[in-house]
Amino acid sequence: MRSKAPVTVHEFGDRYTLIGPLYYKTAMAEVEPEEVSNPYMREVLEEMSRQGIRWMYGRWLIESAPHVLLFDTGSVSTRLEEWKADLWKVASIPSPPNDQEVNDAILFGYLVTWFLNDFVAREKNAAVIAHFHDWLAAVGVPLIRKRHIDLATIFTSHATLLGRYLVSGSVDFYNNIKSFNVEEEAGKRGIYHRYHIERAAAHCSDVFTTVSQITAYEAEHLLRRKPDGVLPIGLNAVKFSAMHEFQNLHAQNKEKIHDFVRGHFYGHYDFDLDSTLYFFTAGHYEFKNKGVDTFIESLGRLNSRLIACNSPTTVVAFIVMPAATQSFAVESLKGQAVTKQLKETIKDITEKIGQRIFEKAARYAGGDIVDAIVEPEELLTSKDKVFLKRRVIALKRGGWPPIVTHNMVDDASDPILNAIRHVRLLNSPGDRVKVIFHPEFMNSGSPLIGLDYEDFVRGCHLGVFPSYYEPWGTAPAECTVMGVPCITSNLSGYGGFMEEILETPADYGIHIVDRRTRSTEESINQMADYMLQFCQKSRRQRITQRNRTERLSDLLDWKIMGMEYVRARKLALYRTYPDSFAGAEAGEFESYIKAKIPKPLSAPGSPRIKGSGSVADDEEITEGMSNFNIIDEENEETR
Repeated sequence: MRSKAPVTVHEFGDRYTLIGPLYYKTAMAEVEPEEVSNPYMREVLEEMSRQGIRWMYGRWLIESAPHVLLFDTGSVSTRLEEWKADLWKVASIPSPPNDQEVNDAILFGYLVTWFLNDFVAREKNAAVIAHFHDWLAAVGVPLIRKRHIDLATIFTSHATLLGRYLVSGSVDFYNNIKSFNVEEEAGKRGIYHRYHIERAAAHCSDVFTTVSQITAYEAEHLLRRKPDGVLPIGLNAVKFSAMHEFQNLHAQNKEKIHDFVRGHFYGHYDFDLDSTLYFFTAGHYEFKNKGVDTFIESLGRLNSRLIACNSPTTVVAFIVMPAATQSFAVESLKGQAVTKQLKETIKDITEKIGQRIFEKAARYAGGDIVDAIVEPEELLTSKDKVFLKRRVIALKRGGWPPIVTHNMVDDASDPILNAIRHVRLLNSPGDRVKVIFHPEFMNSGSPLIGLDYEDFVRGCHLGVFPSYYEPWGTAPAECTVMGVPCITSNLSGYGGFMEEILETPADYGIHIVDRRTRSTEESINQMADYMLQFCQKSRRQRITQRNRTERLSDLLDWKIMGMEYVRARKLALYRTYPDSFAGAEAGEFESYIKAKIPKPLSAPGSPRIKGSGSVADDEEITEGMSNFNIIDEENEETR
């Protein structure tokens, strides 16, 4: 909602209002109160105030500053039992007494319905569209349908509730999705009432959508209604005026990761950073759903293959997922401290050497020029050598570098650590793949890496997100916007979206692992193959691929993704007010994606003679790319 607000405000202006629950602690910091300007809205809210309902209206302090209307559900808690009984009578949705989350959802749903009903009764000159996101906000959808309130409704499921519960178990979700007894499965998991809120919203909305094709497939079988369309999640892409700018950001942030790696592997820093690649995966700690299990297993196989082919490449794989920790590990902090001290000592010695060279040269007054040149043995004094030896001796360590940067609350049973130990990726000197589990989100204030997440991503070479259950996949989308190639899966919404719009996703740095039709073993081998192929690319080829990846950022921008929301709103209006669309058919509201973007024309990493004047090389673009303002013109390599 936050990232989509600017494009929606640009379309509707002050006619766009976000409605949500009021939490005073956060609202006071994020909302600037103001007077209600719409006269009909003001009348309704004043009447609700007289009924004892508390609310806040103002501007959300984000980009574009959209209007927000927040209702205090606590102010109507005395009506809860009455509304629960009405919900059962009207929509046959049960509600147990001790589910506070559902209680809040019911209170909020009835408040929204109350407000919308009274508002549209006054507003006769404009159509009203109410867009509900996920089941917690969707109690109002069946109420609006049953009460025949004169407005159009859209319900978007970002992930089905039952689907999340099913994949958290050990069931073979996608192979059995058509045969689940959904009522029984929801009852087994104690979410029967929640499931029916979501299902009622899907069936009672004028337009039902999901965020991806894979979620649409899931919703069709679990909610028993085929979605009308897909509303992918966009980003506010920041485009640079020159291609080399984002490449420079990669180089700058990579150097900061280099500093961390030097410290983390002190005592065993025996690999060349110029031949080192940084892979990472990140997100909430969902070991199976996020594909961390397959990622770690494929890293083990990649390690064996790099050793077998005697590759000079070293891969440092980061796993960034928050987990329960006690503190930073002493070894991690010590590594950063000793390398920092070494760096400062060498800097100090270097300055002194420069001063000695300058002083001797400045004293030259004629005669043999050799007398003005410092001899090599005079560069380092005995004191300098002592200080340097102390710093170097401090780099000795007894064991191998740790695989985790923090002290875990339950190290012995942590799934990620156990998986790393199972494949024997223990950061031994012979390993070509090193692993670092960072159980906190990235923060520039950290004494370890000291980078915010966005800067960390820019400094890496490859993001790996082989999710088993991922309704969309913001992490790989963010990689694409920042020009970082990634591995994703065809069970993620993002992976399916890229397969839909690109003829050859791999040529644009989007490698899609088949987890839908292949076995787990085959998927792991496929992912290991992708990573090995990436390791075998030259530096120029990686730069070329980053350029191509970054060009896709326009496709993920809300200015493009928002067109699907426009389509959904038009379809909702058509179904609610068909007489207002004389001669129009529902089929006219089709996705903006008409054809796949073809393979890039230029060969990867091919050098160009500047000013060759070749129209075919410099100016030719494909028709598919021109529709998205994407030009396949390779820029000079940034060193």
